[in-house]
Amino acid sequence: MLDLTFEQLNNAQFELYEHNPVIRHGADSPIVADPSVLTPDLTPDGKWHLFAHTLFGVYDYLSDDGVTFGVRRKVVSRAMRPCVVVENGVYYLFYERLQPALARAAGLLGGKWKSEIFVTESRDLASFSSPRPVLRFDKEFERAGRGYSLSNPFVLRDGDKFRLYYSAGLTYVPDCGFSEPTYICLAESDCPAECFVKAEAPIMSPSGKGGGSDLGCGCIKVYKLADCYAALQNGIYTEGGRSRSAIRLLRSDDGVHFEFVKVLLRPRVCGGNEWMAQFVYASHLVRYGDELRLYFNARNTANMLAGKENIGFATARLG
Repeated sequence: MLDLTFEQLNNAQFELYEHNPVIRHGADSPIVADPSVLTPDLTPDGKWHLFAHTLFGVYDYLSDDGVTFGVRRKVVSRAMRPCVVVENGVYYLFYERLQPALARAAGLLGGKWKSEIFVTESRDLASFSSPRPVLRFDKEFERAGRGYSLSNPFVLRDGDKFRLYYSAGLTYVPDCGFSEPTYICLAESDCPAECFVKAEAPIMSPSGKGGGSDLGCGCIKVYKLADCYAALQNGIYTEGGRSRSAIRLLRSDDGVHFEFVKVLLRPRVCGGNEWMAQFVYASHLVRYGDELRLYFNARNTANMLAGKENIGFATARLG
């Protein structure tokens, strides 16, 4: 639970960090993406831990201040779009499990893309257990062409239950040359990392034209606030004949049915830097003291070969 009201979140004035991006893609991968953050009060070493993926798996980036990130440590291969949560002293790292590299490359070129949601566990963020499946493909709406896609896991404890929000299906985006998630879905369990039961239908589908997610729903991160639920969703939409993505603020009374409130962060060029010019993607919101930090990744251009993805953040002070 985030200790704030929806009014506080809605009124928060987020400002981009002036030296973004704070984690840049390396020479070995054109992307570093989908941040999931643990603040120092939640970690065994008192450091910030930011989990994100490159083309080669999920890595743990360490920082003393959540701004300057140093040495990265690889956590798991064949993995992307991580979500880390802590429950009773156990760190659960959920992620989208991919096919081996050759099969994955074939999927990008028109073959069968196949991905499901797995989890690995740790008690010290240094050693992790062998991965195991959490959600397998068994719904028609999870199908992606001749394959299937379950992605973007985000786990929320809600009373005695655990809710696993995830993306399903893929929609091809022509100017990108690759696909983005079609639906937002939900599964629930009494346990933090097993026995999840899926809802029979997606809880969110692509909107009509001009609705902010006419191409696809992207991903969603849901937070329980003091008085309701809030969600940050990066829908995939068209504008001026180009695909784009922005972070949208949604509100819900039950964590299942959401209404759009406003766009929180749009694509833009910052002082001549085009790192977030076309897509503002998956985010993670954390509170640390009286500060809100919104970590996110962004992409400079849609083109699959020319596009680069990096991670930055925006901050807002709570009054």
